[in-house]
Amino acid sequence: QLQLVESGGGLVQPGGSLKLSCAAAGRNLEYSNVGWFRQAPGKEREGVSCIRNTDNSTYYRDSVKGRFTISRDNAKRTVTLQMHSLKPEDTAVYYCAADAPHKIISNIAALCAPRYEHDYWGQGTQVTVST
Repeated sequence: QLQLVESGGGLVQPGGSLKLSCAAAGRNLEYSNVGWFRQAPGKEREGVSCIRNTDNSTYYRDSVKGRFTISRDNAKRTVTLQMHSLKPEDTAVYYCAADAPHKIISNIAALCAPRYEHDYWGQGTQVTVST
């Protein structure tokens, strides 16, 4: 069973930055579609940013465009989410999700859709943006 592990969460002031990392226990995520999702208390889980396996095309929800960047570091076998200009409304548990290797999808945005069924999920890392 593939296990995903998120790291990098914490407490940060508004306007600050955090970098989240997703790793898959000794495996490379290079060939997997990967997404970052978040869930705030009392709210539905939402897709934040996703990256496709074939060409590394990316998707960002409107509220994080220009502030967040998803990328791969294949040498480290990780997918990162660099977050800048954080706002209190970014506070949530952030989850990494990944497909089995080589799964093909044509619509990048679909990777971040609420109903998309990723094969693997991490346990989440808490991001709190507060003074």
